[in-house]
Amino acid sequence: MEVLWDELAAGFPDARQLAHVVIRLIAAALLGAAVGWERKSMGKSAGLRTHMLVCLGTALFVVACQGSGMSSDGISRVVQGLTTGIGFIGGGAILKLAAEREIHGLTTAAGIWMTAAIGVTVGLGALGLALLATTITVLTLAAIRLAPSERRSNGDTDLQS
Repeated sequence: MEVLWDELAAGFPDARQLAHVVIRLIAAALLGAAVGWERKSMGKSAGLRTHMLVCLGTALFVVACQGSGMSSDGISRVVQGLTTGIGFIGGGAILKLAAEREIHGLTTAAGIWMTAAIGVTVGLGALGLALLATTITVLTLAAIRLAPSERRSNGDTDLQS
């Protein structure tokens, strides 16, 4: 039983570090949920769960790297990989309709990318910055959509996202 506990507690030398990890992961899930809730309320394909998982996943990568004692250069490479990899998820949200000559999903893809950036920020421990970025992201998605010049006959903003 002791071996099992040692394995489960590996990477957490003390309760204080465990508390930091728990706070960061919960914060990432909640901040991702804030962006996802706005997207869900607009009926977008990437909604609450997607944004929560992207934010939580990126935070987990960073927290795990920091917990393993990885150098700043190593963490930088992980963040670069996350930035590139999340582009593939966002790319899957973009759809070009040749018949209509319109592109759908750009704002959704940008929201996923931004949510990943928020997750990395939380993982690095900059919760205040992550909260500020989340607030600005949600306001951008919600408030700019209300601007008369952004309204379209089929209901979404900037290039039909």
